[in-house]
Amino acid sequence: MTIRPSRRRFLKQSLATGGVLAAASGTGLGFLTGAPALAAAAAGRPLMPSGLQTGDISADRAMIWSRADRAARLIVDWSTTESFADARRVVGPAALASNDFCAKIDLAGLPQGQRIFYRAQFQNLDDVNVLSEPLIGRFNTPPAGFQDVSFVWSGDTAGQGWGINTEWGGMKIYEAMRRVQPDFFIHSGDTIYADGPIAAEAKMPNGQMWKNVVIEEKLKVAETLNEFRANYRYNLMDENLRRFNAEVPMLAQWDDHETVNNWYPTEVLANDDRYSVKSAALLAARANRAFMEYMPLRQHPRDPERVYRKISYGPLLDVFFLDMRTYRAAIGANNQSERSAATEFLGHEQIRWLKQELFTSNAVWKVIASDMPIGLVVYDNFQTKDTFENGANGNGPVRGREFDIADVLSFIKTADIQNVVWLTADVHYTAAHFYDPNQAQFQEFKPFWEFVSGPLNAGTFGPNDLDNTFGPQVMYVKAPPAGQFNLPPSDGMQFFGQVRIDARSRIMTVDLKDLDGATLYTKELNPEAA
Repeated sequence: MTIRPSRRRFLKQSLATGGVLAAASGTGLGFLTGAPALAAAAAGRPLMPSGLQTGDISADRAMIWSRADRAARLIVDWSTTESFADARRVVGPAALASNDFCAKIDLAGLPQGQRIFYRAQFQNLDDVNVLSEPLIGRFNTPPAGFQDVSFVWSGDTAGQGWGINTEWGGMKIYEAMRRVQPDFFIHSGDTIYADGPIAAEAKMPNGQMWKNVVIEEKLKVAETLNEFRANYRYNLMDENLRRFNAEVPMLAQWDDHETVNNWYPTEVLANDDRYSVKSAALLAARANRAFMEYMPLRQHPRDPERVYRKISYGPLLDVFFLDMRTYRAAIGANNQSERSAATEFLGHEQIRWLKQELFTSNAVWKVIASDMPIGLVVYDNFQTKDTFENGANGNGPVRGREFDIADVLSFIKTADIQNVVWLTADVHYTAAHFYDPNQAQFQEFKPFWEFVSGPLNAGTFGPNDLDNTFGPQVMYVKAPPAGQFNLPPSDGMQFFGQVRIDARSRIMTVDLKDLDGATLYTKELNPEAA
């Protein structure tokens, strides 16, 4: 039986223990007012300036994350009751300077289909008798049987110079997503903009000024490990995001801006004067380290840098997280007529893994969380339009990186994998696409839907050109009017999607929503008969 807590009581507890303390910044300039006084007042106790997070939930496990302001040990009490009457304590790892004082605990032995309350605090390692004020969070474990499932997804946080504007209300879309009370959140990539400096002010198209909270490390592109870490610290200064993280598990993947725009492993940034570090591989290694430290992601035991993985959420849903960044070949014309090392996009091992996991999945619905859309053209150079960022490369037969996508889609058809839906972000607008083999140049695949959302707190662009290789049909789109681009969050064109799966009918309902949580478009998908 799921215990329904008093929402007012939960928020009161969470904000009372964490809302004030979380205003202090761990490094850099912090909030422009208040941080030094708070830090001095709490000098004898560890602070938790970045709040807490839950992530990578599974049947009986969940990752718990938090960060201290000094050397301290993470301690978590968890319970199935809001009163913590039956609390169990888990003593976690030390948060040290070597990991930017971040710590994660993999909670195990959790009951399935249950609301879990947890209380996180840090023990000062200089004086083990001193503890931080606790922060309180909650989440739902996946059900063992058929129960309704609801989740949200989107991407692109703090991009194009649009950072935390407290006068406007901060990253307000995170509050809109929290209000729909989802079971979890898929962050579809660009969780930070490491290549996007944030200045104190940015001029909006209407001539007014957007005012950002500023920290020192975000005044330039990220090159050092500390600068990559600071991008995550910056986002977590937002009260909306911290409140959201306390209630909704974060299932994160990455794309390019966690490192640098449109990067690939062999890239050399020879012509980018902003960078003294020219190797994209070195930047990506530092970026991955920061990503793994700051995201509540359960790392692979044999490959701790691996981002792609599967998350199962009961018998109704499996989510397959892709990594379209780490294993790709160099960006270019993307027009090779034969598959080769030069056309790699997902990489052989990830494709093998995805096929195996899809084939063995018993879930009714299989969601592929893709950090880039399939049939929208994303140019590497929007002026010349002769190099391409994702798989799509313009109308015509399968070419270049499209070979990897064709391989996956044809396998889904051959193996008769049912009820596959693709969710993505990246292009900074929202859309619903139906991929129809009867309208496609390549036809060896089952019809399927792809839903696009975002941005979360970044510039709005689009719409992108379509590529007919896999036959995408635009069923809905909302993007800026022609000639307008990089619209600020205050223009209202920030988007997220919500997915609801009904336990009785097995119907999946997908809603595309705006900044205020209003539904723009709805599509009901009936499951295929087994």
